Amino acid sequence: MIKQPISKFFDERKENWMKKNKKASMSDDEVSGLQERCNKTFSLNEWLPNASKKAGQMSISTHPCTFSHPSARRNKNGDVTPIIADVPFTNDGLLRSGNVEVQSDALGNAAALDVYKFLNLVLSDGRKLIEHIESESDLAKSLLKIKSTKYKHLRDGFLEMVSSSKDLVTSAKIKQVYFPVKDDYHQLSILSNSGIIYHLKKRIDNMCFSDEVKEIREKRKKGECSDKGYSEIYDLTTIGYGGTKPRNISVLNSQNGGKAYLLRSMPPMLQKRELHFPKRNFFQDSLHWWEVSEIFDALYRVHSIDYNNVNIRKGRIYRYEQLIDKIVEKMWAVRLVSEEQYFDENSQLKSHQKIWLSHKHKDTEEHEKEDTWLDKLEKEITVWIVKSYEKLVNKQGFKLGTEERKDIAKVVNEHREALRWYDN
Repeated sequence: MIKQPISKFFDERKENWMKKNKKASMSDDEVSGLQERCNKTFSLNEWLPNASKKAGQMSISTHPCTFSHPSARRNKNGDVTPIIADVPFTNDGLLRSGNVEVQSDALGNAAALDVYKFLNLVLSDGRKLIEHIESESDLAKSLLKIKSTKYKHLRDGFLEMVSSSKDLVTSAKIKQVYFPVKDDYHQLSILSNSGIIYHLKKRIDNMCFSDEVKEIREKRKKGECSDKGYSEIYDLTTIGYGGTKPRNISVLNSQNGGKAYLLRSMPPMLQKRELHFPKRNFFQDSLHWWEVSEIFDALYRVHSIDYNNVNIRKGRIYRYEQLIDKIVEKMWAVRLVSEEQYFDENSQLKSHQKIWLSHKHKDTEEHEKEDTWLDKLEKEITVWIVKSYEKLVNKQGFKLGTEERKDIAKVVNEHREALRWYDN
């Protein structure tokens, strides 16, 4: 059962070979002779030695250098060392080698492509044939034990596809960076994981361009109903590797016609914040002078009248209430953004303002002690009205007297309930 993929591999090649060489004009004896020759060509006794010799012409690599530059394969120092990243899976949330199950790639002579496919057959135990050969499993020993060639000679030949020389060779055509390490730098050659590149392409093709999706999309155009939906990925870009000769890049690149996808890589469109949660003080960070300047100007005009009566006093009270309304209006706007913008560890707000403005603090024990934080807030609002007024009308040199300050404190206290939290 475990050898079934191997049997299927040879059956497919025999079938293709016969289709290519069989002619309609052949007699039965000629067809019989052709079949005999086909069976001999693809028998383990003949095919394995030839395949073993070809294996060294191709190198398995998870990060082929030719994706960086088509001519990066060879230089004056020899062949560039093929990189095989054997990285274990880790649940770290990163898209990287080892965290995505992808097909390994290879580069080299395309004539050895069949050998690459043979060695990468996944058997029923979940392991690749090359892994069996490396570990010298019983299956590998029985498979490579043939009359025409010694087992060790075959094994060594096949392992050349996954082995490299002891000397590490890179290419000047590969992008390189100097990465800081302590007091020195380490030179790195930047390579692409071709398996991830084409695994992404496969996922996108299945998600957006499969026959099922095309059928659903067609129903949508016609206005017909469908029980299933589909996904769209916008702003896809196609990138080509190798031009008219994708085989020169790698096996996976050749299988995909040299075409891969690039996802849109642009900074996110951030929503512009019209309002920011205060960092230090609500009255400095959130309530700006231009929002209340007209009210203070009107209040100054009332104060400038050189006589006093009930209507004048009502006029002052009305302006004080307008200022408190502005504070309450801004208070609720800040509370609405507090869930998204308030971060306790970065906040320099006074504790009573945190309780007053932040959702995170509204159900705390401190909030239950309303008299404490509301008393502090009342005094703060009173002081803010007094100081803001004197600052905005300072050119006229007008100062609020004791009676005016008492009136302001009284109005703030009367609107105390508006400053509390309450459930909607």
